[in-house]
Amino acid sequence: MGRVFLEHPGGSRLYCCANCFTALTNRGELISTRFTGATGRAFLFNRAVNLSFSELQDRVMLTGRHIVRDVSCKNCNARLGWIYEYATEFSQRYKEGRVILERSLVTEVDGIAESAA
Repeated sequence: MGRVFLEHPGGSRLYCCANCFTALTNRGELISTRFTGATGRAFLFNRAVNLSFSELQDRVMLTGRHIVRDVSCKNCNARLGWIYEYATEFSQRYKEGRVILERSLVTEVDGIAESAA
């Protein structure tokens, strides 16, 4: 299969895969903590790295119909949440291109403090 190349999002607080601790995103990308996933509480992020994506799926959620892809850890393939590709309702379009990570499937850890040069 070859080596898996991973990116690092940087930042002083990181969200990582709870299974293998691969860095996924940082606190600066966090948009909202008021979402609900299959396992409970979930967070909406502007962007995340080190993810693999499923095929498109049409889902009816609490906020309407959305076209989404499930996201998994690129390193260990653990399912972590989903990405919004398209929202049918105009009021939900802000979610398009954003990533949901389920709180129970990720862990928050200290990153590298950025020094002011």
